[in-house]
Amino acid sequence: MRIQKGAVVAFAFLASTTVAFAAQFTKDDAVKMVKGAVAAVKADGPEKAYAEIDSGKFRNGSLYVIVSNFDGVTLAHPTNHKLIGKNMSDVQDVDGRYFARDMTALARKGAPFWYAFKFVNPVTKKIQIKDMYCEPLNDTRICAGVYRS
Repeated sequence: MRIQKGAVVAFAFLASTTVAFAAQFTKDDAVKMVKGAVAAVKADGPEKAYAEIDSGKFRNGSLYVIVSNFDGVTLAHPTNHKLIGKNMSDVQDVDGRYFARDMTALARKGAPFWYAFKFVNPVTKKIQIKDMYCEPLNDTRICAGVYRS
């Protein structure tokens, strides 16, 4: 009986820490990260800032910055370097939404915005809804998003 109670307590603890880990980032965290990356691009120039983004300076677990140009080409991505240089305009999420096209259209308006789509969470490896915050800068959009649990 003692072992069973201990197992239940341990399971409850692990379950609560897993939920806390999965939900640890907020939309405010995404905004702060994007603003930091925008400041880095403005201060250091795109070449240096993109290298820092690619290296993970603007990444914390499932929260990370990506940069794409208005043609849909990924310029910086810390979790999947294979996407750098790739045009994502024709890529759809599992619901058939052309997320890169949609975000580019919103970025062309010149104001920060939020966009939700489904994407693979690099931590959980599961498809989840991702709320992406983006700020346009020149002919690019600098974005970071949080996954809904």
